[in-house]
Formats: sequence, structure tokens, C-alpha cells
Amino acid sequence: MQDFSPEDIINVGRKEFKRYSGYIPLVVIGIVVLSLFQGTIYSIKTEEVGVVQRFGKYIRTARPGLHFKLPFGIDKMTRVKAKREFKEEFGFRTLQSGVQTRYSSQNYLGESLMLTGDLNILDVRWAVQFKISDPVNLLFKTRNPVENVRDVSEVIMRRLVGNYQVDEVLTTSREEINSQAKIKMQEIIDKYQTGIQIVAVKLLDVNPPDSVKPAFNEVNEAKQEKERMVNQAWENYNKIIPRARGEAEKTIRDAEGYALDKINRSKGEAERFLTMLSAYKKAPEITRNRLYLETMMSVLPRVEHKYIIDPKQSSILPLLNLGGSE
Repeated sequence: MQDFSPEDIINVGRKEFKRYSGYIPLVVIGIVVLSLFQGTIYSIKTEEVGVVQRFGKYIRTARPGLHFKLPFGIDKMTRVKAKREFKEEFGFRTLQSGVQTRYSSQNYLGESLMLTGDLNILDVRWAVQFKISDPVNLLFKTRNPVENVRDVSEVIMRRLVGNYQVDEVLTTSREEINSQAKIKMQEIIDKYQTGIQIVAVKLLDVNPPDSVKPAFNEVNEAKQEKERMVNQAWENYNKIIPRARGEAEKTIRDAEGYALDKINRSKGEAERFLTMLSAYKKAPEITRNRLYLETMMSVLPRVEHKYIIDPKQSSILPLLNLGGSE
């Protein structure tokens, strides 16, 4: 085995250094070039846009794909997630979403307690979904866009809840409140040029505060009982009144028919009498005999015993059957 002295090792190192010393300038140049072009080429993802500034002044918006910018801080690019929807929650917080969503146990009554139009207190929980419609306005015309969304949403929701009765907020007017809240929020946000578009506002849970829930439930039960009794009364009304009206209408129609029948009969009798009177005046004797015969024909069939009396007979004894059984 050959032994090397320290001088030999130093000489070998000097020879190797001289051998590769010619590459050092190239390495330095390569490092300078890499540092020069570091950050000049950048990529924008599909859901993003890039807002490019040159010496702090906005110059363009970069769409998804590869782009170039000037190095050494001349150009600055800020990524903005323009196609992603964001959500802000009021009255609650989601800790973990998924199949089994976990919510924060902390209460947020400061933002969720609201007064209705009939002076009832409700615990209103809702969510606002929004996205970025104008990245330039978002970056340069508002300092804290999320806080702006939260403040505007809370103001609008309190105003709308205060315009409705407690029962309306709990049941029938929830969709109407959602729609109006979205419209009015967008109007204010557009006025201040925040660059945000409201996608949806949704009431998620509306309940009375825990401290008044028992009393509130009793009131609701009383209202439900009242509505049940009113509905039952209307049901009876709808059964009895139409039947009574029908019977009254039938009685009126029967009376009108009876009156019309009597009037028509009376008119007919009067016309018949006048006709007979006219005929009587033309031939009194014949008419008298005819009337007598007609009367006898209607009367005699109803007579049980008939007696024929000779007008020349002066006594009734011959007519009596004194020896008979009758």
C-alpha cells in the first residue's frame, strides 16, 4: 500500500482544481441566469386568474395557462380564485364538512339574535355563497372583502327579519327573505365596487332562543288549537249553510210554483166563466140546462142514496119503505 504525504494530497487537489477551474465562470453565469429568470414564467390554474402589476400599477389580467412577467420585482402577479364559490356562515361555524359534518359548539348569538316585526326574538342562522366577479376591484377597491360581505349580509338580514311577523319568518316567507336578501346585498356590494357576486343567500335554521322555547312552544300549541277550532267551525259552516240555502231556495221555488199554479188556475177559471157568461147571454135557457146537467153529472156519482121525487107528490110517505130492513 502506497503512502501519501500531506504535500502529495495538496498537489493532487491543486491539479484537480486547475482542471475544473475553467467551468466556474459557466456555473456562476448559470446561477445568475437562473436567478434572473426565476419567477418570470408562471402558470395560472383553471379556477384562477392572475392580476399583474408593474411597479404597483395594474396592467393586465392573466387567464389560465403559462405567462411571462418581468423579473426583479418589476412585475408582480397576484393569484385570485375567480371561479371558486366561497361561503360565509352566520350564527354557526362548520368545523369539518362531509358525511358527518361537525359544527362548532360555540354560540354566536351576537350575530344571530334578531327582532321580528311583532317584537319577537328569533335565533336566525343563515349562509351566504359568493364568488369573485371582478378581481381588479377586489384587490384595489376594498380592503377586506370578506368582512364587507359579512357586514352587509348581517345588516340586510336584520332589516328583512324586522319587516315580517315571527310566524312568517318561521314558515311561509323564508324563500321570499332569501330572494330579497340576495338582491339587496348585491345592490350594496355593487355600489361599493367590491368585485363580488352574491350567488345565494339561504336561511338554514330559524328558532326561538333556548331560554324562551318552552313559552314559545305553548304559544304555538295555542295557535294550532285555535286554527283547528276555526277550521272545524268553517267545516260545519260549509256543511250547514249550503244545505240551509238549498232548502230555502227549494221552498222559495215551491212557493213560486204554487203561486204561479194558482194564478194560472184563477186566470183559467175567470176565462172559463167569461166564456160561459157570453154563451149564457146568447142562449140563457139552453145554457142553464147544460150547466144544471153538468153539475148533476159531477154531483150524483158521489151521492150514496138517491131519491127520485115526483114533483106532483104532496106527501113523502110513499117514498119511505116502512116495512123494509132499511
